[in-house]
Amino acid sequence: RVCLSQGAVKRQALYACGTCTPPGAEPAGICLACSYECHGTHRLFELYTKRNFRCDCGNSKFKNLQCKLLPEKGKVNSGNKYNDNFYGLYCTCKRPYPDPEDEIPDEMIQCIVCEDWFHGRHLGAVPPESGDFHEMVCQACMNHCHFLWAYASQLAGKGIPPLTKANSLEDEGIVLKVEESEEQKKEIKKESGVEHQNTKEEKQPEQFNEPSTSSGSACPEGYCSKFLQKFPVAIADTTSEFSFCKLKELQSKPFVKKDTATFWPSNWRSKLCTCEDCLKMYLELEVQFLTDECDTVLAYENKGTSDQETERRDPLMDTLNSMNRVQQVELICEYNDLKTELTDYLRRFADEGTVVKREDIQHFFEEFQSRKRRRTNRMQYYCS
Repeated sequence: RVCLSQGAVKRQALYACGTCTPPGAEPAGICLACSYECHGTHRLFELYTKRNFRCDCGNSKFKNLQCKLLPEKGKVNSGNKYNDNFYGLYCTCKRPYPDPEDEIPDEMIQCIVCEDWFHGRHLGAVPPESGDFHEMVCQACMNHCHFLWAYASQLAGKGIPPLTKANSLEDEGIVLKVEESEEQKKEIKKESGVEHQNTKEEKQPEQFNEPSTSSGSACPEGYCSKFLQKFPVAIADTTSEFSFCKLKELQSKPFVKKDTATFWPSNWRSKLCTCEDCLKMYLELEVQFLTDECDTVLAYENKGTSDQETERRDPLMDTLNSMNRVQQVELICEYNDLKTELTDYLRRFADEGTVVKREDIQHFFEEFQSRKRRRTNRMQYYCS
């Protein structure tokens, strides 16, 4: 067991000790290893996982306790973030879990931004059926990360009413209208004029047998798409200097904004815009982890499962599987020879009741290597 206090861990299981840091004391979090070694008989609160946290065990917040696994520690971990969970209190109702006074069966759901846990009935929206969403963002964090509302109608699950017509939303007073400037209106008129022109020209298909070289003529229908397919690199070079922002495109349309939590599918983080302006905004709001799909609890759990499978694998079998048939047979024969000779060698010590010393083992392997070389030298490497 190793105390994970050498640096902030991307995500780890944490506990709070109610014995060492009772209500009124400074909040502190301890790693899984310290919960066993240093707080085994104490009253602990399970915090599940937190991101970018450094174990506090034995630092200045613990007045009468020294960490058994890593005694030398910094006094304070300034990068750690704390909330009421570290006192065993959760949700907006600030109640313990499990709550002996709460007779209503309710599921607790963790917000992936503040990482607090909430009762489903205290989220302002009915949570989808189990398995229908991957992550949740609570009401307070939706207000903090206001930009997420622009994505909600596109990506979020149940709990966010679908966006249909603007008129149907005006009754609730939650439609964000985007007023058009005079220049935008001119552009729309101009575009509608081009569409009208194209409609007229469609009546004369013979004019589009060959691409037009006139700068004033409209692009024939289907020709631009064919050109894009044939010369994608050339087009990309002309547009690479223009940055595209998904968020601005979504914000230009009406979208719903309510005082509720939101529920998101498994791949929603990959849909967030990563242009320069948005990345700067994430940094200012301290939510840059939202674009990291490895930050999710599911990714953490999958990594733990993968690590356990790796530990369970037999190194000898892994080595055998990487060899061809001849090498496998040779390795197995060598292993059986070593096992037989070592068993016979140690049996003499057992029969005589003597202790096996380091030099005895060293002597055995020297003799074994010598016999192996003699056998190899007598082998015939050519056909007679």
